Amino acid sequence: MILDAHGHVGTWPDFLIPDPTPDGLVAVMDATGVTAMGISHLLAVGADAVRGNELAMEAAARFPGRFGVWQVFNPHHRTPLARTGVWGVKLHPDVHLCRLDDPLYDPVWDLGLPVLSHGQTGSPWSDPEQFAAVAARHPGVPLIMGHTGLWQYGFARAVRLVADHPSVYLDTCGSKMTGRWIARLAELAGPERVVFGSDACFLDLRTGYGRVALAPLTAADRALVQGGNLARLLRLPPVADPGLRPPLQKGPAQ
Repeated sequence: MILDAHGHVGTWPDFLIPDPTPDGLVAVMDATGVTAMGISHLLAVGADAVRGNELAMEAAARFPGRFGVWQVFNPHHRTPLARTGVWGVKLHPDVHLCRLDDPLYDPVWDLGLPVLSHGQTGSPWSDPEQFAAVAARHPGVPLIMGHTGLWQYGFARAVRLVADHPSVYLDTCGSKMTGRWIARLAELAGPERVVFGSDACFLDLRTGYGRVALAPLTAADRALVQGGNLARLLRLPPVADPGLRPPLQKGPAQ
C-alpha cells in the first residue's frame, strides 16, 4: 500500500500547474501505484477555506478511497472544522502569516485530529523550532512537518529539533528532497517517523514517489515510509488492492 500524505487539487495564482483536476491526479496515482493521497484544495489554502474544503470533500466523494481530505484552517477566519470524514487539518502558516505556535491555532489542537502543516526552515511563521514548541504543548496530536523544513541545509536541524517529540513526523515532499536524504532522514529520525508526500499537483507525483521507490532503504523501512507510518498515524483500516499497476522497483545495477 502506497499512501501519499501531502497532495493538493486546484490552481494557484503564481505557480504553473499543468493539470489541477482530481481526475488528472487519479490518473497519475494509477500509473504510479499510489493507493490514496491526502489532499487539500488550493482555494482553501488561499482565498476561501470554507468553499475550498467543500471542493476537496466533493473530490473525495467522486473517487471513493482515493483521497483523504486535509481540511484547511484559516486562523484569522476560524474556519469551521469537521471531526469525522477527514484525515485531519491542513495548516499553512506562511500563506496565512500566522506563526504555527500562535494561540489562534488552539481550535486545531483542541480538535485532536492529525495535522499536516507547511514547514520552512528560517521562516518566521513555520520554522521547525515551532513544531517542537507545539508538540511539547500538545503531545497527543500527530503533527506532520511538511517538506521537513523545505531546505536541504535545514533537514538535519529539523530532525534534531523534534527528536524528543515522537508525535512529529517528517514528510518527504519538496523539490530539494532526494532519495539519499530520505534514507538519511530514516537513519536520523527513525524510519517510523518519515512519511511519503509528493506535493502533487504542485510537483510531479512520479518524481516524488520515484525518490522513495529508489531511495537506499531496506524493504522494511521503505514499506513504513511509503505507507505504513501514515496508515498507523491515521488508524486507517486495511485497503483492498484496487488493481493498480505495481510500484516502481529498483532495476539491476548497470
